[in-house]
Amino acid sequence: MLFVARNTSVPVPKVYCSFKHKDRVYVLMQRIAGQDLSQGWTQRSEESKARILAQLKTMTAELRSITPPDGIGVANVDGGPIFDQRLPDKSFWGPFATIQDFHRELRRGLELRDDEEAFSGLRELIEFHNGSWQRPVFTHGDLSSLNIMAVDDKVTGIVDWESAGWMPPYWEYTSAWHINPRNAFWRDAVDGFLTPLPHELKMEKIRRQYFGEF
Repeated sequence: MLFVARNTSVPVPKVYCSFKHKDRVYVLMQRIAGQDLSQGWTQRSEESKARILAQLKTMTAELRSITPPDGIGVANVDGGPIFDQRLPDKSFWGPFATIQDFHRELRRGLELRDDEEAFSGLRELIEFHNGSWQRPVFTHGDLSSLNIMAVDDKVTGIVDWESAGWMPPYWEYTSAWHINPRNAFWRDAVDGFLTPLPHELKMEKIRRQYFGEF
């Protein structure tokens, strides 16, 4: 949050202090005014939704425009391991020197020979993973309706930054789309503030099918 506050105009909670107690880390921060967007989103008018999504589009574009440090791969904001409880087997991953290295870890090192038979979609997934990539972009990683606060039609804050870091360019979109199966309405909203990436979404669905998502 400190990094975002220093480098963008995106509204985040002000951090007052942090401390460790009995092997747990605590952060004392500002309480953001408003309610999260999961409350009453489906009852909002289309005009109200459009105003909120326009603000989120500007905010996410600003986050993605931050220049990554030289030599950074897939990592948290400080270059250390990323944290994501939705990834299979473990919560901390990396850091990784390249996006391809991160992808290889996600599929548990699987590679295929040219003459090797594979389950449907696997070869396409590996080709996607091993392709050429732009540099990682700064990503919130958990843009659920539960983590976006608003008063009326004004976004007052984005919270829950524990999964933020330097991630593949598609990660924000596919993570937001999959984030909360119980809030299926949010999937339509995501296309209103992030560029739809249907091919990348298809690849993530294949990865989750074969290599787990939780």
